Amino acid sequence: MTTELKARAIRVKQSSPVSCISAVGAALLVAFLISAPSWIDRGHLSLLVEFFYFLALAQMWNLLAGFAGIISLGQQAFLGLGGYVVFFAAMRMGWNPVAALVLAGVVGGLVAVPGALIVFRLHGAYLAIGTWVVAETFKLAFSEVKSLGAGSGISLLAAVARAVRIGPFSRDTVLYGAALLIALLSIVCSYVLLRSQAGLALTAIRDNEATARSVGVNSLRIKLLVFVGTGFGTALTGALIYLSKLRISPAAAFDINWTSYMIFIVVIGGIGTLEGPIVGTLVFFLLRQYLADLGSWYLIVLGVVAVVVMLKMPSGLWGTFAKNRDISLFPTRRRLFLNADEYADPGKLRA
Repeated sequence: MTTELKARAIRVKQSSPVSCISAVGAALLVAFLISAPSWIDRGHLSLLVEFFYFLALAQMWNLLAGFAGIISLGQQAFLGLGGYVVFFAAMRMGWNPVAALVLAGVVGGLVAVPGALIVFRLHGAYLAIGTWVVAETFKLAFSEVKSLGAGSGISLLAAVARAVRIGPFSRDTVLYGAALLIALLSIVCSYVLLRSQAGLALTAIRDNEATARSVGVNSLRIKLLVFVGTGFGTALTGALIYLSKLRISPAAAFDINWTSYMIFIVVIGGIGTLEGPIVGTLVFFLLRQYLADLGSWYLIVLGVVAVVVMLKMPSGLWGTFAKNRDISLFPTRRRLFLNADEYADPGKLRA
């Protein structure tokens, strides 16, 4: 068989009947969620905002660790930075808080560039510790900024809080829409990236960076792209979080528990899958809903659940389920299929 015929006889597919059905279901779910502010009460709307921003944070950490192989313990650096940028822009520069959200993301992406050049010199556990040290440096630095409340923090002025609106839409609706949009973008952007050639390179780097470089993959450029992208997204999400909380302090904004929650969600759901953070966020919220009254025991239970899942299901809940049934709602792997039409002619078969 000639090389040209072989190429025509093989088809590369990424989608599947299950993924097509899930796409329709996802579209209906998004339409349902968009309509939520018109019929849901304020308390549940606030809960959904929280769900969306935890989902976005988990998706971005999953992209960073599960696909790029960059285990970061310092994503709270970008989260807190985004929160402080939106407060500074709204209260000291007179920006509209909604526009300041975008500024926070841009600043996070810009800061990620020199940050990457520093932490990428480290590897393995040293890289993880290095990212945490960077976050602690941010925490100490903002504790000295007196114009933003120093160590005690600062509250958003009532007049600025009331400015969080777009046309006829109230503050609650705007925050809900922004949180939903950020969560959707975190999934869609990750999906598009992983289905591209850069996604193939990213997977190769995660599996074996030295081998990937040996076949021409520019690992530094790909990892920098992911690090800057997640820095932008995490800062944007952090700005939204503290715009909804109306108060920020270094201890809260740069708390390592933010990254701990991201890791818990991704590990429980399934690291290295786009569906995993969605499942993990659902589990996280269910546990929090029913165990929050236990006080400090709540965190102990979360730790025990994480350990049990890692021991019994190393691929996470969704990872184990999908592996046993070969199901993917967001297919990113490429599969090769023989094109039957090319084999219909016996002469081609003999060739």
